[in-house]
Amino acid sequence: MKRGCIIAIDGPSGAGKSTVSQELARRLNYLYLDTGAMYRAAALQAKRLGVSWDDPQELARMCAKLEIDLVLKKGKPCTLLFGEDVSEAIRMPEMSMGASRVSAQQPVREKLWELQRRIGREGGIVAEGRDIGTVVFPEAECKFYLDATPEVRARRRCEELRGKGLAVDYTSTLEEVQKRDRDDQQRALAPLRPAPDAVIIDSTDLTPDEVVEVLLRVVAEAAGRLR
Repeated sequence: MKRGCIIAIDGPSGAGKSTVSQELARRLNYLYLDTGAMYRAAALQAKRLGVSWDDPQELARMCAKLEIDLVLKKGKPCTLLFGEDVSEAIRMPEMSMGASRVSAQQPVREKLWELQRRIGREGGIVAEGRDIGTVVFPEAECKFYLDATPEVRARRRCEELRGKGLAVDYTSTLEEVQKRDRDDQQRALAPLRPAPDAVIIDSTDLTPDEVVEVLLRVVAEAAGRLR
């Protein structure tokens, strides 16, 4: 018996998916599934092994032994790579581009799809990423596509990194955001796009709490239809 709905939240980098997904999961008492963290962890492992992010054969060998887990530590989501907490290491700017590149490789996608579906098969999850509603959980009861202008997303990214004590340049960050968008949207395998039945939300002028309230209303309506 399923524990609850599967809620899929897709969208580009910096749209606010992580913030609102975590809060939505908290309010619903659901599991939070951060698929982006899993791709970042895969990119980190490839870097540690000296494996090119663009080499499908070597990545396939790496994925055969890859162990990634998502856990809660003191109420906070953490990403484990072979049991090591790499939550901070995977948030470095380089890992953002690394995640985009390894995610274009079929061996990585297939391995992580397998792990993600295993985690979410019983429902009661809020899963966020770039292909949740289109590929990972096309059967999800609630699908959202969260977006914002590239300029706003770059500003949010700068604020996040500066909050961690890193020196970042807005212009360079904007260029990285735009390149990431192109890479994600143009890749042949599971490109970034809204699911046909997704509710599209522009968060450019909305606070995270306002976005969460919109999501909660849609989820409540869906739950009513499923009764």
